[in-house]
Amino acid sequence: MYSNIISASLTITGKVQGVGYRYFVLKKANELGLNGYVQNLPNGSVYAEVEGNADAISQLVESCRKGPAFAQVHDVVVSKISPKKYIGFTIQ
Repeated sequence: MYSNIISASLTITGKVQGVGYRYFVLKKANELGLNGYVQNLPNGSVYAEVEGNADAISQLVESCRKGPAFAQVHDVVVSKISPKKYIGFTIQ
């Protein structure tokens, strides 16, 4: 089941806290059938780990570059990570 799963971490910087960004990522990840989580970091950025189809992850990254209406995204840094076999997508 997990043989075709790609895993990535996303670090999103800019005005991304207090603007509904984590809920935005949750909704997009669920729409795309991705698993993992999203959380705020103490430095003001947002961090996510996602697993799923490579095309779906690419679509999520593109959505993250835009963000919700009141966000001002400066950068989205994407890194490959080892699969952790998440079930579902959550906000932490």
